[in-house]
Amino acid sequence: MTYRTVQRLAAAATPEELFTGQWQNRTSVLDECKPYLDDCWNQGCTNAWKLWEEIVPLGYRGSYGRVRAYLHKKRTWPRLVTARPPSPRAVAGWILRRPESLAEAETLQLKTVRAHCPELDALTRHVRRRWFGTCPWTRP
Repeated sequence: MTYRTVQRLAAAATPEELFTGQWQNRTSVLDECKPYLDDCWNQGCTNAWKLWEEIVPLGYRGSYGRVRAYLHKKRTWPRLVTARPPSPRAVAGWILRRPESLAEAETLQLKTVRAHCPELDALTRHVRRRWFGTCPWTRP
């Protein structure tokens, strides 16, 4: 390093002071498309090639590599920790057990699963009516 570089580094009061130069706050051809890419990313579309194909007709003149690099940064950002969805085995167990034998947490999870999937809701109603209901063909 040169003397001036060392002097500039030593004189900086905060790290943000060092982030100045020719590459900072520079515009990119991708800047106009970033809101669209962010919206698509938040909706679950993470395929860089598909997104590049979508923004080219919108006027994007840059390369695919630039789009890929922008999305790669999003992939490496820390993500929010969310609860894992229940396994199919666990859901099947909740459906096939008597409702009164389920723990409170299991009941809430099954209620959430049923709210998000109408097919599982219909299946649960059918199983409970058939096995645990008052139908003449009820299981002994």
